[in-house]
Amino acid sequence: MNPQRHPISPYVPLLLSLALVAGLFIGRNMGTSSGGPLNLFQLRQPGAAEKLGQVMDLIDRQYVDTVEKEALVEDVLQEMLQRLDPHSYYISAAELQAANEPLEGSFDGIGVEFAIQRDTVVVVNPIDGGPSAQVGIRAGDRLLMADTVRLAGVGITNDGVMKRLRGPKGSKVIVQVGRRDKKEPVAITITRGAIPINSVAAALLRPDGTGYIKLSRFARNTHTEFLAAADGMRAQGMQRLVLDLRGNGGGYLNAAIDLADEFLSDGRVIVYTQGRKSPRSEKVATARGSYETIPLAVLIDEGSASASEIIAGALQDNDRAQVVGRRSFGKGLVQEQVDLPDHSAVRITTARYYTASGRSIQKPYGKNVDYDNDYAHRSAHGELYSADSVKLDSSQVYRTVGGRVVFGGGGVMPDIFVPADTAEGSQFLSDLFFSGTLNQFTFDVADRERQKLASYGSASVFKTRYTGTESLIEGLRREAKAQGIKERPGDLERSKRQIANRIKAGVARNIWGDAGFYEIMLDADSTFIRATSALSAPGAVGQK
Repeated sequence: MNPQRHPISPYVPLLLSLALVAGLFIGRNMGTSSGGPLNLFQLRQPGAAEKLGQVMDLIDRQYVDTVEKEALVEDVLQEMLQRLDPHSYYISAAELQAANEPLEGSFDGIGVEFAIQRDTVVVVNPIDGGPSAQVGIRAGDRLLMADTVRLAGVGITNDGVMKRLRGPKGSKVIVQVGRRDKKEPVAITITRGAIPINSVAAALLRPDGTGYIKLSRFARNTHTEFLAAADGMRAQGMQRLVLDLRGNGGGYLNAAIDLADEFLSDGRVIVYTQGRKSPRSEKVATARGSYETIPLAVLIDEGSASASEIIAGALQDNDRAQVVGRRSFGKGLVQEQVDLPDHSAVRITTARYYTASGRSIQKPYGKNVDYDNDYAHRSAHGELYSADSVKLDSSQVYRTVGGRVVFGGGGVMPDIFVPADTAEGSQFLSDLFFSGTLNQFTFDVADRERQKLASYGSASVFKTRYTGTESLIEGLRREAKAQGIKERPGDLERSKRQIANRIKAGVARNIWGDAGFYEIMLDADSTFIRATSALSAPGAVGQK
């Protein structure tokens, strides 16, 4: 997360120039003011840090307009760090808590997953065991007010809702709750508590014995969550495992190391770091691994970064897993967070990550590299659709412990490439998705028929027994037409299976959470299907 720029940022290039070349002004008169000629640095050669302070002092005393000095300093810090590399940055005190929460794995609040639907805050699910669940908040409840502040209305945002519902553990908030079966809102007092931010988005055991775990981040509690999910499925007969790291942007290094240790045998190198001021430091697997022999596949894509790439690279280099999907992001710079006295912080790159074979995970960056638009360049070059279009650096050839060839130069190239699925795509499907129409429609269906749908008991039963998909497709087409979304000839025929899956998955998510969504979507997920097929092949990498 890179913090937003302050409105005073147009001054940054000037101030940086002054700071970086301040030596040019040593001993010079800087024009005339009412107090006469001003000698900026009083003929004394300043150190680099002093230059910034002296320029700020000059602006404070001489600049024509009033300047927000704190904002200006924060912009200078941000710009300076971003010039070093794409992942060093400054975090203001106001932004630091939000930046740390996903990594810490918890926050204080009332414990609900919510969505804003038609300017109304609707509970998708109360978190099990959380404060809201304990006082009877249900999925589908409308949160209308928090104490005396309205939560409904045009302009309500996620940030605005969280600001009102979060608060210190033990504090209370009175929430006005609207329900379909009640004419008047109900006032419910909720005592805020510690709410977990889960790393495991879904854990599913398929009928053929394949376990599936979707990790959304690497946080302080990721390893514990993984073991709870995996151990539960193993007790039910799990025979192989697919670990889905697609779209996982990383997090704590230790979380990735602990997870990799579960799969690798004692003494195997997981990752090492090294930098100009940071001597080489290896992280090596121990003998504690609980899943060192289970057949394993790891799913990655262009959104898998940092800790996700450490996992994929470690398991690939040690010939421990089938890595399936598309080339990962390529974020292999190590950041250390340094907290500053005013409760802001700096995350600064101190080293690089290297896989066991010696590959650097980091993709190129610098003046002549359009780092921020790398995904668009990959797409335009055809890399998302054809393995032959992937640019591999032939000068960076490495070998796994078993002698297989792998490449450095940025990111992890999978063992099995699976192109982005466009076979059933259409402009109609894209418009339904990106306009929010599909999401709104599936919410409305779930909200209207919540009791009936919940009676199926589980998403897997709903998937096999629900027979109303055709009528839902027609309902979605009517809604799309009302929203001005154009359906072109042939669109429905081409995308009908995808639309049907996404409707059912969206409804399931609103009833059973993310696990319900993936229960439906995995049946048509080409990357997951390819991974399970590979794990079933005799002698495949990843089998033990």
